[in-house]
Amino acid sequence: MNKLAGMEMFVRVVDSGSFAAAADASGVSATMVAKHVAAIEQRLGARLLHRTTRRQQLSDVGRLYYERCKLALAEVALAEASAVELQAAPKGRLRMVAPVGFGSHMVPALAEYMARHPEVSVELTLDNRPPNLADGGFELGILVGDVTEPGVVARPLRHYRRILAASPGYLARHGHPARPHDLAGHECLGLSYWRRSDVWRLVGPDGATSTVTVRGRFTANQGNALRIAALSGIGIALQPEPLLADDLAAGRLVRVLPGWSLTPSPMHLIYAQDRRPTAKLRSAIDFLLARYGQDLAAGPANAGTTPVSSAPTAS
Repeated sequence: MNKLAGMEMFVRVVDSGSFAAAADASGVSATMVAKHVAAIEQRLGARLLHRTTRRQQLSDVGRLYYERCKLALAEVALAEASAVELQAAPKGRLRMVAPVGFGSHMVPALAEYMARHPEVSVELTLDNRPPNLADGGFELGILVGDVTEPGVVARPLRHYRRILAASPGYLARHGHPARPHDLAGHECLGLSYWRRSDVWRLVGPDGATSTVTVRGRFTANQGNALRIAALSGIGIALQPEPLLADDLAAGRLVRVLPGWSLTPSPMHLIYAQDRRPTAKLRSAIDFLLARYGQDLAAGPANAGTTPVSSAPTAS
């Protein structure tokens, strides 16, 4: 006999209280119900039910088997429901949180995602604090740094790089730094919320490192403000590569020390451990991984839960 059908019938016998009641609920004869239970007992080599003319009672083996059957049947039902749901068209509101700089850069990509899935709307929250999916009610988050929130799945994205750039006018007046330590003699634009905004730890060609103490008369707590300051010729910015990409391409900014950047940080797409992901969530995960998936040349990024990082959060 079919093993899964036998498990379903056994659970129905226990839940309904008798072979006759299970037979009525299943639309079969009581004899057929008894055959299902007898086949399981023969296969297991143990009695599942103690039966008398007045009542039936689970044996110790029967109680354990009943509990495990309930779990197994629930998993089967969940698998079938999930398969049906994932074939449905993505729809509904997707709530997402990302760092200010990278999140702003993502907007055109999210517009493309919505064009592909016209029944999905996106609510994007920009916040430089490490995302807390549970407290914020978010389905997806972009995290720069190590994963600390319990109960989340972390999928590695490309490493997050901060590069140096300044306006052509600033460089015409003050010259181009030739090596990292030359930055000490320049106006450097710092993030005010970094614990040591006056210390830049840079990594260069072949993994060379340099720690430079910098100075500057202008600081801000938001990366786009420092980008605008650099465009205004105030000094040299150390900001995320995506934030500066358009200005660099248009010549409004120029790379400074092109071989050097702040030590790249791991970046993850995070979401709750959900046993039944919706079509909307799965489509968004697949789209973002295809667009921003890990750059293997940059080295592996940690997935899953990892220790807390002392690196600054993204701007």
